[in-house]
Amino acid sequence: MTLPTITKDTIDLAPGDELILRFRTWDDYEDLLACRQEKAALKIRYSSVTQEIRIMSPLPGHGKNTDILADLVKALLRHQGKDWEAFTPITLKKVNQQGVEPDYCFYIQNRERILGKERIDFEVDPPPDLVIEVDLTSTTKAEDYQAIAPTELWIYRQSNLLIYHFDGQKYQDSQNSYSFPDFDLKKLIPQYVNRSWQVGSSVAVREFEKFLSEDS
Repeated sequence: MTLPTITKDTIDLAPGDELILRFRTWDDYEDLLACRQEKAALKIRYSSVTQEIRIMSPLPGHGKNTDILADLVKALLRHQGKDWEAFTPITLKKVNQQGVEPDYCFYIQNRERILGKERIDFEVDPPPDLVIEVDLTSTTKAEDYQAIAPTELWIYRQSNLLIYHFDGQKYQDSQNSYSFPDFDLKKLIPQYVNRSWQVGSSVAVREFEKFLSEDS
């Protein structure tokens, strides 16, 4: 068994590992981001409320679920004739408050406000319209995004899609998507994610697109 290793120059975690560092500051978080360097697969999260830094090393299945979820969202956006900007990987930071690294995030309504930008600065830029988190070896809470405040947060966990809307102060659990209110995504998304494991991602996306065209 390989034990997690953190030095001033290196972060080394085995796939599936999660490490929690308690009583940490924002400067500690920034130092770890710099230490990570090319190991972008590692996800690092910080909360000033809990004073914790969480470092996660995703399993391969995490990436597959993330990709298919993003592809399904893009299919929905194309079906609605909407443009978007998407980012992955990305670090979203509210200085001295919260740092998160969603699996995928989309700018839809606010797309034009961030066109051409390589970095998002929440002093001047809006939060994402939709953020996606895939929980495979770790657990995401809606509160993890409270300071960042994306309009809509999806957490995909154990073949269930959890949908949260930000009401200006906190996240509220919802049965419907703000971005796609006409679809029962709590049913459809798990159905096609699971389908991607059976027939492959590209086939599952084509089947989903066919469903959307026949449903319209």
